[in-house]
Amino acid sequence: MPDEMARRNYIFDTIREVFRNYAFEPVETPSIENLSTLMGKYGEEGDKLLFKVLNSGDFMRDVDFSQDYRKVAPQICERGLRYDLTVPFARFVVQHRDEIAFPFRRYQLQPVWRADRPQRGRYREFYQCDADMIGSDSLLNELELVQMMDEVFHRLDVDVTIKINNRKVLAGIAETIGAPERLVDITVAIDKLDKTGVDNVRAELRERGLSEAQVAALDPVFALEGDAGSKLDSLERLFDGVETGRRGVEELRTLFALIGAAEPRCTVELDLTLARGLNYYTGAIFEVKAKNVAIGSICGGGRYDNLTGIFGMPGVSGVGVSFGADRIYDVMTELGKFPEGLARSAQVLFINFGEAEQAYCVAAAAQLRAAGVATLVYPDAVKMKKQMDFANRKKIPYVVFVGEDEIAARSLTVKNMQTGAQQTLPLDQAIGSLAEMRC
Repeated sequence: MPDEMARRNYIFDTIREVFRNYAFEPVETPSIENLSTLMGKYGEEGDKLLFKVLNSGDFMRDVDFSQDYRKVAPQICERGLRYDLTVPFARFVVQHRDEIAFPFRRYQLQPVWRADRPQRGRYREFYQCDADMIGSDSLLNELELVQMMDEVFHRLDVDVTIKINNRKVLAGIAETIGAPERLVDITVAIDKLDKTGVDNVRAELRERGLSEAQVAALDPVFALEGDAGSKLDSLERLFDGVETGRRGVEELRTLFALIGAAEPRCTVELDLTLARGLNYYTGAIFEVKAKNVAIGSICGGGRYDNLTGIFGMPGVSGVGVSFGADRIYDVMTELGKFPEGLARSAQVLFINFGEAEQAYCVAAAAQLRAAGVATLVYPDAVKMKKQMDFANRKKIPYVVFVGEDEIAARSLTVKNMQTGAQQTLPLDQAIGSLAEMRC
């Protein structure tokens, strides 16, 4: 509906403007990708949520459907709807490597699809608003992503917490408890901590094959308290001799020092239980949550070092963030954060008194539109009550009357629909006044 679209576009326009202020460039990728591009990038659970597209033609003639579905699927489906914007972007970068100046900064606002069970905060089709820098290892990129998240939610007037962790720290934890090969299992389980609680996470870790001793060894991580500095000090002691974990701690120290110097307005905290379930993250990871609405993350992202290597272009690191426009919409609706008047389609309505007045109204309306005022001439010379009712229903703030007297005097009679005040002004003065009063 128009009012919903106006609110959605307000979110899109706000995010897009921040992206442009940070010198990101727009790109788009196709809705459908080869399954070979998508499969294996999102973990086992992500692969299950991919929408697969049936091949065209007589593709089932020679298929043995008694086989396991995992063998049947590749024979009847070669393509799928994109699951996110990051993996297609990595494919895009490799495809256009000779046309791109690195480091490359791109933004992208497009829908993605997941074969999920629809519920509040989870959708089968939803918009992501992504910004990525690729071709640079600098932690200044991570800082700028934090600054952009802070700026977007400040402009939208949503109070948020930005949570930060590092996948190298999680890898170090897995190595410390003697289960480095179980990193994916550990991150998938830990990522559900805020949704299911510690006991359920422990139970899932056992189900995934970790021993009681290994599960118990994670308890100190869950129990770490204090500010980012004290948590990192504890981790540094824990990672004695664990090089991957120590590199993660060092990166987090540097990033939090940069963030402290930048003085963001929102809360930024180190969350060592933050895992982000996507397999391609290798460094810093981010997640944003609204403080006053229980809906899960409304923004997330992280560093990925090997994604373009999958498509034949190794050694190119990237980092990005994705704003979930639909969840942000839900949060702002619940909090009543959308500005008034977003859905207003017109600022000025010309009342139509008949054929003789229409030409004058059309010319005046053209001048108002040239001045940037959204203007509508009522298309039919029906009863004035019906036209005024239309203006009220559409919440049009100014109504203009043009009769024989106004045409003769080259003037307009303007009524403020909110106050009821009405005045007749020379045409040029009326045009100027309406242009100054536009929202």
